[in-house]
Amino acid sequence: MPEHNLQSIAFPTLADAQIAEFGRCTSAVSKIYRDGETLFEVGDRNFKFHVIRSGEVDILDYSGDVPKSVTVHLKGGFTGDISHLTGNPSVVTAVAKGDCEVYEISSDALKQALNQCPTLSDIVLQAFIARRQLLRQSSDFTGLRVIGSRYSQDTFRLRDFLAKNHVMFTWTDLETDPDVDKMLKQFNVTEADTPVIACSSMLLLRNPSNRELADRIGIRHPLDREVYDLVVVGAGPAGLAAAVYGASEGLRTAVLERTAPGGQAGTSMRIENYLGFPAGVTGSELTDRAILQANKFGARIAISSAVTSLAFDNSYCLVQLDGEDPVTTKCLLVATGVDYRRLGVEGEQHFEGRGIYYAATPTEAQMCRGAEVVLVGGGNSAGQAAVFLSGHASKVLVVIRGNDLYKNMSSYLARRLEQIPNIEVLPNTTIERMNGNGQLSSVEMLNHKTGQERTVRTPAVFTFIGAVPRTDWLPAEIERDNKGFIRTGQTLSQSPHWNSPRQPFLLETSRPGVFAAGDVRSDSVKRVASAVGEGAMAVKFVHEYLKEM
Repeated sequence: MPEHNLQSIAFPTLADAQIAEFGRCTSAVSKIYRDGETLFEVGDRNFKFHVIRSGEVDILDYSGDVPKSVTVHLKGGFTGDISHLTGNPSVVTAVAKGDCEVYEISSDALKQALNQCPTLSDIVLQAFIARRQLLRQSSDFTGLRVIGSRYSQDTFRLRDFLAKNHVMFTWTDLETDPDVDKMLKQFNVTEADTPVIACSSMLLLRNPSNRELADRIGIRHPLDREVYDLVVVGAGPAGLAAAVYGASEGLRTAVLERTAPGGQAGTSMRIENYLGFPAGVTGSELTDRAILQANKFGARIAISSAVTSLAFDNSYCLVQLDGEDPVTTKCLLVATGVDYRRLGVEGEQHFEGRGIYYAATPTEAQMCRGAEVVLVGGGNSAGQAAVFLSGHASKVLVVIRGNDLYKNMSSYLARRLEQIPNIEVLPNTTIERMNGNGQLSSVEMLNHKTGQERTVRTPAVFTFIGAVPRTDWLPAEIERDNKGFIRTGQTLSQSPHWNSPRQPFLLETSRPGVFAAGDVRSDSVKRVASAVGEGAMAVKFVHEYLKEM
């Protein structure tokens, strides 16, 4: 979308009647701020939403070396962005520019208004999405600072965690940034301290864990100690769909996610076969919108909440979290998805995060710009990644074990790979060995049909092979197939763990009230649309189960 169109969507002007409607639809408080007074500051939690009735409000970015004005809201403008719905801290500061009068509205009241006033909801939600998009595209917005080496696994881990959670940040590479020495002195740290996280002139953390980072920057929201109607484990497409439908239908719904929303689909740079998006949609965009929907309807999404085990107390599920109190729920949906398999080749263990990657996003693309890269896999995820990487790497070698690219990849995508000049498909080939001193430098490959060996100098191997379900935390009561995927449906009525006189629902496991959806489910169709459909369908069965309690 052209930037001028995005600007008009991001910063609309409400008519007098729409301003008055905000006053009627919410428990708005009319308030006057004097010149220079702060309405909210960067880092504030549960900050207020403001509709400008008169005067001006300056939106300031303090994340860089000097404060910058992002925009000035005039009469009919309104403050805020998606943080109002996600509960994350404000990324900017709002200051009255001259005396101004505003309607001040809490985040809870705003959510209520968005659900009850569809006209206002469309304007506000589109503005929130566009504002965050403009900030991400801006070269002037610094956000958090990550200072660390491209050869550090922890630097990559932190960058990957922030990127997947859609936290805006700027990376300073120890190896290439000319100002790195000045920056290290500014924060009074050495190279040995890195990676470090900073904001503006403040040092926040030295090589934190993902949970420590999530806590410090305010994106982690522990759940209330209450009994939920539905807890969803996993925030991929299936889990987010269940959260949207469950919360919108009045169920007390919570989502537990160990790393970041979106799952594997969230890292896709282009999904072209998802219904309703003929021009394609990125996994990140789809995830952003799903999170907004879920939050708008009142679902609770807990990031960096790793589930370690599941137990039962009569008809209730007790979901144990790593280092936290268990979460109690009447129904549980397992939507943990899958992990890509490791290649299992010599030298592989030394290079994860330092040359071996399991997603192809801008974070990984920065590591291999202009270089020759190797991509292993022949499914749609591999195809989408190859197309994306072809715009950054000098050459992409697509390695497949079989001899037919069309066997597991959609034909439109396979044809596109064949048409891109800097993509080369290597059939009947496997990687035999990886080499490098701390950082991957080359791989040795073998063509099993011809016996030809080939060594390729490369800083990056992207692997998209097979899938391992995330089910190791489940008890024996939840039956799985011989590959670890969760079994569901009527055949489980013969299971020794099934203790109900009725037949299991389509997505129900061997334990009544526990459901599975998406890639983690045995015999599921491994497509985004299918996962979304199963997540939505599971909520119907949850309602049926709750009638029995």
